[in-house]
Amino acid sequence: MKRIGILTSGGDAPGMNAAVRSAVRTGISMGMEVYGIKRGYEGLLDGEIERMQWQSVGDILQRGGTILRTARSERFRTEEGRKHGVNILETFGIEGLVVIGGDGSFRGGSELAALGITVMGVPGTIDNDLAYTDYTIGFDTAVNTVLSMISNLRDTASAHERTTIVEVMGRECGDIALYSGLAGGADVILLPEMEFDINSVCRRVLRGQQSGKLHSIIVKAEGVEISSHQLAETVQERTGREARAVVPGYIQRGGTPTGRDRMLASMMAARAIKLLYDDEESKAIGTCNDEIIAYDLEEALSMKKHFRADLYEIAETLA
Repeated sequence: MKRIGILTSGGDAPGMNAAVRSAVRTGISMGMEVYGIKRGYEGLLDGEIERMQWQSVGDILQRGGTILRTARSERFRTEEGRKHGVNILETFGIEGLVVIGGDGSFRGGSELAALGITVMGVPGTIDNDLAYTDYTIGFDTAVNTVLSMISNLRDTASAHERTTIVEVMGRECGDIALYSGLAGGADVILLPEMEFDINSVCRRVLRGQQSGKLHSIIVKAEGVEISSHQLAETVQERTGREARAVVPGYIQRGGTPTGRDRMLASMMAARAIKLLYDDEESKAIGTCNDEIIAYDLEEALSMKKHFRADLYEIAETLA
């Protein structure tokens, strides 16, 4: 395979630029022509494609976001749109595609693969919600961003003797909440994978008060049914301690990627390019036990996410 394309799709994640850089330079070093596709599948349908050179990806390793930009595409969800996408790729002579994104982006890639385009999926999503890989690009940075916020919030919460609810991203997957809550010493961690009991939450806050704690930190994934503001009102009413909800939102998506995310992105993207060069079938690139792995794309998408109950039990014990 001599001519390939790269796109980033869905929500941006720190480390996407590191993956783009690795894919471009690995491809060029192997004698391939590498084309960047702007604005994900939406840009593909509009033909926003340009050839990338070695210098095109200079000074982006440390930058968050994605220089290729990203967008949602309703047009691509249609059969007509996907066929048009294939026609565009064929017009540019692009034989294979590196898709950097999450579950929705991979499913879009799978649809292209069914139409004859070889697709290599590189997992770029802060939610860490892809089942086939231990970690996704951007997850470590997001966790560290939340940890920094927890540390700052703990200072002001102690000064005002209040309970703080920190709502982090994660609809169906609570990994950001679990990892940041455990590492940040949260008193309570609420996850979509675990049943929610408001009475248990309030008892834990009261227990902390009675032991002399000046504050309580509750980390809650956005996928938990109760709203953060409603939770704060209920906790304040039942415990008598002021409670505030903090929703950092898209701050979690931004910022300089950690060294771990840069390494992960660089290695995964390099593996994707080498598989394309060898004319392998469509794959999802990931990591398992610190090794870079590649699953059949369809097989990877069919896997179910395994909840880390062991980490949750540790967090519960240490809270």
